[in-house]
Amino acid sequence: MREQICSASKVVVKVGSSSLTTPQGTIDVDRVDALVDVLAARRRGGTQIVLVSSGAIAAGLGPLGLPARPRDLATQQAAASVGQGVLVARYTSSFARYGLRVGQVLLTADDMMRRTHHVNAQRTLDRLLELGIVPIVNENDTVATDEIRFGDNDRLAALVSHLIRADALILLSDVDALYDGPPSSPGARRLAEIRGPEDLVGVQLGRGGAVGTGGMITKVQAARIATGAGVPVVLTAAAHAAHALAGDDVGTFFHPQGRHPGTRLLWLAHATTGRGRLHLDAGAVEAVVTRRKSLLPAGVTSVEGEFAAGDPVDLCGPRGRVVARGLVNFDAGEIPDLLGRSTRELASELGPEYERELIHRDDIVILESHT
Repeated sequence: MREQICSASKVVVKVGSSSLTTPQGTIDVDRVDALVDVLAARRRGGTQIVLVSSGAIAAGLGPLGLPARPRDLATQQAAASVGQGVLVARYTSSFARYGLRVGQVLLTADDMMRRTHHVNAQRTLDRLLELGIVPIVNENDTVATDEIRFGDNDRLAALVSHLIRADALILLSDVDALYDGPPSSPGARRLAEIRGPEDLVGVQLGRGGAVGTGGMITKVQAARIATGAGVPVVLTAAAHAAHALAGDDVGTFFHPQGRHPGTRLLWLAHATTGRGRLHLDAGAVEAVVTRRKSLLPAGVTSVEGEFAAGDPVDLCGPRGRVVARGLVNFDAGEIPDLLGRSTRELASELGPEYERELIHRDDIVILESHT
């Protein structure tokens, strides 16, 4: 199956902060050049490359005289503002050695959540590739909030791989593979292949280090998103990038689990966050999850959060577990008066505009099969 990597005509490569910077937070020129050497060779061989690169905040630490990654959001954003320019300038110079040009694309999860932004990002990336440009994608940390606090570029890379219909995703880190325990522990075993969730049972996943925010948890989550969209994934160290792209037996290979789903459902499942919650009774869960029906007011027992019509909301079973996510047709303030009532009754009392589902089945993605 690794032959898919070697023959891929369109590849997304994600590199983490720790693979690009010194412990002091400055850009490691030699590391950047070594990575670009590998990517440029593949690019000049005809493969389209999209590079999703972390490192903006880390790159800003040195110029700002900060000894470590700041804890407060405002300083993180300031560091990202300074560091993003440093990072892209370095990539521009390094790729120029091979006559290749780069283009900067800054995205946030909000860009993925807003449908029009999502489509525009897809068009921009496609056009850059058509023009022979190497897009350098990063989270827009200067305006992002949740991404800086909780996320990393791993999930973004997985979504971009689907967005551009990539043939492969390479996740580069400072760890050479996924192990069944901490790599430094005696007896820790490299997992050469992951064919499905059952291969991850019992695996201990660590979190990010001093200059990064992701860690193995986010990388495995990203691999799950990409492979679920039919994209094979290799997770390995940046030093092994050439071998990974050649299809050699390095790192961990995640087998694709499905075909490319509709962009709308992948976007809803992985690029959105529920703005609120609707709690469903057992019958409604069965109708939505098992029979793939629309969600009607009669099956909802309570509502949480503040949201507007068109926002994504999480659907919870009787025990509180999230089982699905959907785009709701009513504002949060309207829903309490609708609960437990049939659409026919609501239309008779409130008007014909209420004779419709809370969430149409085409706007629901299933996240969990249990209640």
